[in-house]
Amino acid sequence: MKLEGKLELTWVGKNEEIKLEPRILVEDKSKSYGDPNTENMLIHGDNLLALKALEKDFAGKIKLVYIDPPYNTGSAFEFYEDNLEHSIWLSLMKPRLELLKNLLGENGVIAIEIDDNEQAYLRVLCDEIFGRNSFIAMLTIESGEVFGTKAAHINKTFVKVKDYILLYRKNSEVELQVKPLWTKIAEPFDNHYSNYIDEQTLEKKSLIDVLKSNENVCRIFEQYKLRINLDNISTLMSLNKEFSNFILNELSTKIFQDQPYSADLGEFAQSMQVGKIYKRNGKLLFKTSGGTIRYYKPFSDSLHCTDDYAQEYCRATARGDLWKNYHTDMRNIDDEGNVKFKSSKKSERLLRDLIFSLTDEQDIVLDSFLGSGTTIAVAHKMKRKWIGIEMGNHAYTHCKTRIDAIIDGKDLSGITNRENWKGGGGYKFYELAESLLVKNEKLPIYQINPNYTFEMMCEAICKIEGFDYMIEGSFHGKSSENRFIHITTEFVNAEYIKNLSKELSEKQSLLIYSTKFATDLRLPDNIVVKKIPKDLLKKCKFESEVR
Repeated sequence: MKLEGKLELTWVGKNEEIKLEPRILVEDKSKSYGDPNTENMLIHGDNLLALKALEKDFAGKIKLVYIDPPYNTGSAFEFYEDNLEHSIWLSLMKPRLELLKNLLGENGVIAIEIDDNEQAYLRVLCDEIFGRNSFIAMLTIESGEVFGTKAAHINKTFVKVKDYILLYRKNSEVELQVKPLWTKIAEPFDNHYSNYIDEQTLEKKSLIDVLKSNENVCRIFEQYKLRINLDNISTLMSLNKEFSNFILNELSTKIFQDQPYSADLGEFAQSMQVGKIYKRNGKLLFKTSGGTIRYYKPFSDSLHCTDDYAQEYCRATARGDLWKNYHTDMRNIDDEGNVKFKSSKKSERLLRDLIFSLTDEQDIVLDSFLGSGTTIAVAHKMKRKWIGIEMGNHAYTHCKTRIDAIIDGKDLSGITNRENWKGGGGYKFYELAESLLVKNEKLPIYQINPNYTFEMMCEAICKIEGFDYMIEGSFHGKSSENRFIHITTEFVNAEYIKNLSKELSEKQSLLIYSTKFATDLRLPDNIVVKKIPKDLLKKCKFESEVR
């Protein structure tokens, strides 16, 4: 058997790659809003070209990418033509995922929401781009219920009530940090917690004896005609809020069950007396008659504020890869952000849970299929930096409208109360610039786009050549302390070169872009001259509007 080739997904057009033009982003200051010093960005334009425009400045800086691309379901949505053949859909996704990978930091994560139509293909594609070792999980999101119009199909199929979120990390060798999410356990009490211990005296009592000695507790048990025993504690907690609060808030740190203890105590273990309670390393320890060491775990360790639709401080368990009950959000989702987005809107709670689990405050969150703006709305309320890209008109009608209201403190929907959001912050609004080079209307040649100012042209050429655009003397940008670029529409001759050379030190070099220059130039070793537009056409494809 020959061990050749590699495991990959193939399709028509997979290897048709375009050298994308790294466009510039032009701020529309009339649409930028709030704090002028903000780093948040709302970008209107084709998301593939916009991602390429971001690549130089943001490569390796994004902590979380969340995207909700078209699902390729075969139905036409109001805002998206979601009816793409598989090969076209995969060709749409591949270059975008490759750019998004470049933008992620070494500890970054990408979350892609998808349904059954393309989930399997997408996972194989992501394995190829990110590596199978970078796969984290496939979350299953309960997004619907079988009722109403969905119930009409129960005798024809198994009705869809779920979506998926594929999670991949940028670098599989960097340890993943996840903050757990908590969901309520049906039984409010675990009767294994049968011991009451006074942590000051280390005296141990039976929990039942402690409850029986409390007159108010006895009254409540009697009111519901329940005997005071371990099995009835859960029942009474479910029936009576006062008793539940008493257990959760007053007794939870004093109620214990015993668990195995694995840490090495060295000589201290030999000196322990059987049955006696010791306080060591923040735990209550004891030795059994068989000589093993155990510790008392407090009931409070099992209590958490849940991340469920209805938040509650209660006995909870860490959520796994099955995220239930998001269909409850769908009943109120039309009101979130005060913008309508039929059939495509995501709940703020879902985005909140993802962003909470995988980022910290001031991390950058990016969404390049922004839709109604849910991702940036949630990121803003959670004090994360954000970049949102949307090509449709709803970049203005939905995304901008929604985030403006959040900055003004007027949006009371979604996670506003949960995050105690009062308003503030801001963003800069950018339009993706037109192509730098366009075809001449009369001649079969390329020319500088007449809509470009000289400053825009300089910034665009700097980006194409990998320079940071900044004016410094006669130079328009630099890529290092020793390499500079100069751009001009003037005629470049020997005298022109001589004057520029005076601004260079011995170890510095210069790239000159010019529309016209003398053909007999004798250049020093540290200076290169390129022609506009001829040499730019070698760098990338212009006028590309890729979908």
